[in-house]
Amino acid sequence: MSAPVIRGWCPGARAPMMSGDGLVVRLRAPFGRFSPEQAAGVADLSRRVGNGLLDLSARANLQLRGVAEADHSALIEGLEALGLVDPDAATEARRNIVMSPFWQEDDTGHRIAAALNDALRAPDTPQTPGKFGYAVDCGLTPILRNISADIRIEAVEDGLICRADGSDSGARVTARTAAETALELAAWFLSSGGAPNGRGRMAAHLAHGAALPQKFRDIRAMAGGVARFKPGPTWHGQLVALEFGQITADTLAALANLATIRLTPWRMLLLEGRDMAPNLPGLIHDASDPRLHIHVCTGAPGCPQGLSDTRPLARALAPDLPAGQHLHISGCTKGCAHPGPSPLTLTATAQGRFDLIRNGRAGDPPDATALTQDALTKALTHAP
Repeated sequence: MSAPVIRGWCPGARAPMMSGDGLVVRLRAPFGRFSPEQAAGVADLSRRVGNGLLDLSARANLQLRGVAEADHSALIEGLEALGLVDPDAATEARRNIVMSPFWQEDDTGHRIAAALNDALRAPDTPQTPGKFGYAVDCGLTPILRNISADIRIEAVEDGLICRADGSDSGARVTARTAAETALELAAWFLSSGGAPNGRGRMAAHLAHGAALPQKFRDIRAMAGGVARFKPGPTWHGQLVALEFGQITADTLAALANLATIRLTPWRMLLLEGRDMAPNLPGLIHDASDPRLHIHVCTGAPGCPQGLSDTRPLARALAPDLPAGQHLHISGCTKGCAHPGPSPLTLTATAQGRFDLIRNGRAGDPPDATALTQDALTKALTHAP
């Protein structure tokens, strides 16, 4: 079994990534929001030039799958007409922002995200690595702490903080200065050697001994745990979960007829103003559904590095997952769907064969090897 290839960058619209089912094209919708017209247009493009499947990423981006190389230019034309593509790949790669989906028009988070979005489009903006990103998390308490980001703009008890991921202190900012300060921190990251050979992340840079400028050590961030969200009503609308983070073009088109859609980093969509959950294929409304506790990657054949299909196994194992237990199923040792440790991880070694890792990552030494579906069902039933 050969080692999986580490790409070190994320796909975009103008810089897609080839996968086993065609090009993966990632859309970074401003503010993580699709108008009904945009959502309907994306659904139509997915059906016409993709394979009709779309994935919601852990950074609240939507990915079209199965796009043929010959159709990519037509897709870009369609996205330009919808206002959903940047002018060039370099701008697209920089504009990597995740924000709380519970913003309101012209509130603090919305104004900061707008300023940061505009600033990252400027040609003199620091050209950070492809996975480098920003979190705008300005509610009463942070809710994006477990979402990947390198620079975080958060609320503190008496204002706002801009801090480096991996540090519990940062610089005091205002809604007016937050974007500028975030780019100052990004420039320091590059100038201090955080991205040798064009790759690198902030937390790793600090862990290797990089010392932040004093400005970014002035105030402490708020204490806080990991926020957990479930499908159901909110003040802003209805949260609906996607089975394993995927939605069909037909379901997206149906949702476009109902509401403006906000993307979230929790495999859920927020339907603005809705107080009822629509009954559509692939949507999960029950907060106790075990599929909400399973992280699973694309697997084979959609991913060329996947050694087995994964989603059919996830559906088959879901009824036997003990209540409250979390399961990660990975098609290879990269563990893209859940890079951190999980109580239970299954890593494919061949078609229909998986290693079992307890309290670890997809690439960690296994506790049991080459298990079939029947053996995995028994292992889950007896999971501690």
